[in-house]
Amino acid sequence: MRLFHLSDLHLGKRLHEYSLLEDQRDILEKILQAVRQERPDAVLLSGDLYDKTMPSAESVQLLNLFLEALAAEHCPVLAIYGNHDSPERTAYGGGLFWKARIYVSPVFDGIVRYVTLSDSFGAVDFYLLPFLKPASVRSFFPEAEIESYTDAVRTVLEATRRTADPTHRKVLLAHQFVTGAARSDSEETVVGGLDNVDAAVFEGFDYVALGHIHKPQNIGSERIRYSGSPLKYSFSEAAQEKSISLVTLGEKQADGMAALKVEELALTPLHELRCLRGSYEEVTARSFYEDLPKEDYYRITLTDESDVPAAMQRLRTIYHNLMELAYDNRRTKNSAELELRRAADARTPEELFTDFFRSRNGREMNALERELLTEALRRQEVEA
Repeated sequence: MRLFHLSDLHLGKRLHEYSLLEDQRDILEKILQAVRQERPDAVLLSGDLYDKTMPSAESVQLLNLFLEALAAEHCPVLAIYGNHDSPERTAYGGGLFWKARIYVSPVFDGIVRYVTLSDSFGAVDFYLLPFLKPASVRSFFPEAEIESYTDAVRTVLEATRRTADPTHRKVLLAHQFVTGAARSDSEETVVGGLDNVDAAVFEGFDYVALGHIHKPQNIGSERIRYSGSPLKYSFSEAAQEKSISLVTLGEKQADGMAALKVEELALTPLHELRCLRGSYEEVTARSFYEDLPKEDYYRITLTDESDVPAAMQRLRTIYHNLMELAYDNRRTKNSAELELRRAADARTPEELFTDFFRSRNGREMNALERELLTEALRRQEVEA
């Protein structure tokens, strides 16, 4: 079975107040072209279909046209909502969508819905696990100890495994931050890494199609993978290569797991994100910019010691879509160092130790270690 794994469309996204709808419309058309060429057996959309919980009318229309085009190609779609999506809005009309083989996860009610598709090797069950927080799980599992995101996902998946057919291959769609994944600036983060989920909770699935992280990457093995976003949504992603993850799921092997192959199909954006650096004189020299596409999106860092008057307006005569202008000089370095010191001074002892523990051990503290830290800090306060 051949699958297209995609995530984090973030329809309606704006970058430095620039609307990216034109870019998103273009990349969705390129994905449709790839569907027509490769003829996958299904398309997986692993959350964050929209950029906001209340998406614009243009964003909703764009997703609607994309899903209609996939349905016209007789290609099943399996989708979940992410942390940027409204569960109720994303799940709206889900019953009708299912009849068109567009399977969208409903609002979480304690049960993970699944869809079964088949190929020459038998059945594949696709489990639709939307973005979960511990609070949204506790009410459905009142007897379970759920203190972390890992606890929440583990509890739900353990219940799911109890009713799973062991003869079927299993694919999971999920939208969480798995410990060890490399983040980008465009993703929402939780202070202290409290949203981390241990990859061990996904054991037993032949493939885990993850969303939430915008850089394409495997976590531990190619069986647990982020497809990444189809477009670059921050200048920290400028060097990344965006792609569709083409997943080929074969028959079960002697170890009980399905044969698996993952390939990347490159996606070329309408506009690239480019980061330039140099003095004002350097970046305005014809020899510097003459071979650069003028309509791409730019971030320019000037190294001049003094601010250049009206630099943004003047640079936009050359770089039409200049989105961000920054300086890197003695003044900004001193300001950055001061901000770092202020940030460190403002952190609590618990936050400072948590950062220290993470840097030394390469992981977050577990529940017992956090309990010991809390008790040590409490004793210190009493003795003081």
